Amino acid sequence: MGDRDEERHAGRATLAGHFPDRTVVTYDPRSSGRSQRTDGAPVTTPQEHADDLHRLIAALGAGPADIFASSGGAVNALVLTAGHPEQVRTLVAHEPPAFGELPDADTVLAVCADIRQTYERRGHGPAMAKFIDVVMQQGPLPADYLSRPAPDPAAFGLPADDDGSRDDPLLGQNMPSCPAYRHDFDALRAAATRVIVGVGEESGATVTGRAATAVAERLGVPPVTFPGGHAGFLGGEYGQTGKPDAFAATLREVLSQP
Repeated sequence: MGDRDEERHAGRATLAGHFPDRTVVTYDPRSSGRSQRTDGAPVTTPQEHADDLHRLIAALGAGPADIFASSGGAVNALVLTAGHPEQVRTLVAHEPPAFGELPDADTVLAVCADIRQTYERRGHGPAMAKFIDVVMQQGPLPADYLSRPAPDPAAFGLPADDDGSRDDPLLGQNMPSCPAYRHDFDALRAAATRVIVGVGEESGATVTGRAATAVAERLGVPPVTFPGGHAGFLGGEYGQTGKPDAFAATLREVLSQP
């Protein structure tokens, strides 16, 4: 790729800084950061995100591109690759929350729907507490998970009061459409794109770690272990610090492979 030319989205600044020899483009997904939608739509779907990526790559004349995407971004990048494989040379999909591929999919997706409903009824703190609680769980969720007492927002340093805002892109836009999306694995397997599925070494049997492993199995590829956990690439963004130096070294290694 060419000389360095970066537009750094805040959540990827540390990782992007490890690749001064590459042209790195980051962006604010629809409904987040500088890309606020104004059409009043109640939800942003993976298909919309993938179409945004498709048009961005085309506008930049940057394809085929090497793409690193994590969490919901990995879901969107998988959808892009299934629909426009000619635009993606290598995709590193780090812990995509493809919860529909899990043995306990019904329970996990019901929890995601409940998180969205809690956000609509009670606001950010109670909904985010539920989100944090479920992503911390190890192993399959028990069938009675939703009947258990809701976690206390204060336990996670979150407010219990509702400030009336409903502009959180995770809770208000991408939940539950992102984790519920069913991927076209036939198209992904048929693509010339090299798809690498990353799993954090510290993720264990969390729901995102399990989902990433399930995606790798559906693609017929071994998952690649990355340093840290789900946020292993962060260097203090959003108050989270993973293992960004080691994470970047692993990412460089997998991108350099033929």
